Amino acid sequence: MKILAIETSCDETAISIVEATGDQMSPSFNVLSHIVSSQVELHASWGGVVPNLARREHIANLIPVLEEALTKAGLLKEWEHPDLSSSEVLMIRDILNREEGLAENLISFLSSIQIPDIDIVAVTAGPGLEPALWAGINFARALAFAWVKPLVPVNHMEGHIVSVLAQNSTPVAFPAVALLVSGGHTELVLVKSWGDYTRLGETRDDAVGEAFDKVARLIGLPYPGGPEISKLAQTARDQNLSGDWSLPRPMKNSGDYDFSFSGIKTAVRYAVEKKGELDENDKLTLAREFEDAVVEVLVAKALKACEEHLAPTLIVGGGVIANQYLRAQLEKYCKENSLTLLLPTLETSTDNATMIALASFFHQDKSIAPDTIRAQGNLKL
Repeated sequence: MKILAIETSCDETAISIVEATGDQMSPSFNVLSHIVSSQVELHASWGGVVPNLARREHIANLIPVLEEALTKAGLLKEWEHPDLSSSEVLMIRDILNREEGLAENLISFLSSIQIPDIDIVAVTAGPGLEPALWAGINFARALAFAWVKPLVPVNHMEGHIVSVLAQNSTPVAFPAVALLVSGGHTELVLVKSWGDYTRLGETRDDAVGEAFDKVARLIGLPYPGGPEISKLAQTARDQNLSGDWSLPRPMKNSGDYDFSFSGIKTAVRYAVEKKGELDENDKLTLAREFEDAVVEVLVAKALKACEEHLAPTLIVGGGVIANQYLRAQLEKYCKENSLTLLLPTLETSTDNATMIALASFFHQDKSIAPDTIRAQGNLKL
């Protein structure tokens, strides 16, 4: 089957088309197109993502991204005559009545193309920023209606779990533990099989990506802060610089699988206030100490979860796994502990629609009426 998936949970407008074969125990995926339009530069001046601004950009980007995705997948075929009836036009306008300007642009676009050869429309229903989510959901509703296709809502976090399947066709040994690390979430999940999840623990306050961004601001680095901290930290390692900083390893030995990163952020703030103006060496060594502390906690908790639940496989997903030091430490310790480590590619680490398409494959029998889907900002696995 061919799946067209839409992702707008935060500040990336993403549409992918994926061809899926096999069954749910041994699926195989061929990514026909993977298009992501990022808003990072737009939000940088605000120091973070502004939900209504993200929604506005999604509305502007969805049709160009759809056209590019269909073209790259070889599924865009022009149509000589309008193919939408007056009742269909009215319904699309009703579905998209809150997305200013999108209805007329979509009607024009759909009237110029043939219905593409796809079987399912999938869309992120949550978690995420609700104004941003609604833009993608209503767009997906309109497409599913116009093309008479099933609509499958997807949990964004499940997308991060299954993102490792985009380049892995080898059957996964279950149970597995999934470590999910992103700007909005930090969770450990027991994966009994695809679609069967139990949350083991989560952050009690800041997510790890959020902590990176906040600490970056304290050090005087631009948004998004995670990559900036990582660059400095790696430079410090390359030059064998350590400094006199001593940050806590929060909840590393708490006896559970929860996380807390607000305390280490506060510790950095106190350290900066005590030090005064930071020179370049201070920034390098503080970035290294912060990244070392956070990665140490993440790796320790993940390994403990695998040991306790007799899981031979560790899955790691989310934007923070683009961090090269975290990837390297996970590879090192999984090898030492004879664990199979599954990581997404850098392309499918950050928010994307390919992972949403993959997740929908395991829920293809759970399509819903387009008018019943709702954005759920705090949706849980």
